Amino acid sequence: MNPQQTMPERVLVTEVGLRDGLQNEPTLLGTQDKAALVRALVAAGVREFELTSFVSPRAVPALADAAELVAALRDIQGVRWTALVPNLRGAQRALEAGVDAVVLFVSASQTHNAKNVNRDIATSLAGFADIARLLEGSGIELRGAIATAFGCPFEGDVDVRVVGDIARAFVDLGARHVSLGDTTGMATPPLVSERILHLREVAPTLSPTLHFHNTRGIGLVNVMQGLSLGVARYESSIGGLGGCPFAPGATGNVASEDLVYLLTEMGIDTGIDLARLIEAAQLATQLMGRSLPAQVSKAGPRLTLSDHAAVATARG
Repeated sequence: MNPQQTMPERVLVTEVGLRDGLQNEPTLLGTQDKAALVRALVAAGVREFELTSFVSPRAVPALADAAELVAALRDIQGVRWTALVPNLRGAQRALEAGVDAVVLFVSASQTHNAKNVNRDIATSLAGFADIARLLEGSGIELRGAIATAFGCPFEGDVDVRVVGDIARAFVDLGARHVSLGDTTGMATPPLVSERILHLREVAPTLSPTLHFHNTRGIGLVNVMQGLSLGVARYESSIGGLGGCPFAPGATGNVASEDLVYLLTEMGIDTGIDLARLIEAAQLATQLMGRSLPAQVSKAGPRLTLSDHAAVATARG
């Protein structure tokens, strides 16, 4: 089958820069700076955010203001706020803060899960049942996220059947969406196909979201593979910020502006204005005080033109 036949006409881009982007950064942004960046992204047309994580402030100081950030954005309408929660206490805090969805996360690697949340996979999954009960009747959606879904920096290859088993566990909890996290950029197009096709076989009611890092330079190549399979949900980070503090070599996410540029050039609708998104990326660069790894916010869109009179002419 020609891959173009299954390309989605519209893609949902979830901005994770405020959570995954900032959690591993040495620069700690204040709540008002974070809110200003969110507002710039909303002005660009972003309508879904993984905004923060209700984790221990000691473990991830950059996200210590989770509740305050949600409160600072309460006036914004038409935007969906999601937050990662590692345990029942985190879920209670998220519920009190008033987010729209919580994301329960577990690694497909025992070693990484131990490093990330200090428990094994089975214990993590067992604890999620209490969270599901807490959220019953609250109107807050429960989602799943599987870290190291394409490989682990400690264990190497991850068995696709483990990913499928975790996905089925999320279905049993009532989740309709699950994100496959490429925590240290180990995904490749064949692995993307293997995971997506396996999930469709073992958990057909789940809608997959793909979350790639650009650690080895093929983040957008993997996006293309996901698109060819009809996957229409992707997570990205403004400026390419990001990385897991508990995984060596976990460099930045696929940049939101690079992803939206690709989708726009392919004629795929995102509802996001690329020029305004680049402005948001420039604000992120200013706030972080350093150059960020994204490309499109530096070079501009394809038809960004230069004044030829301002460029020297070769002589010889």
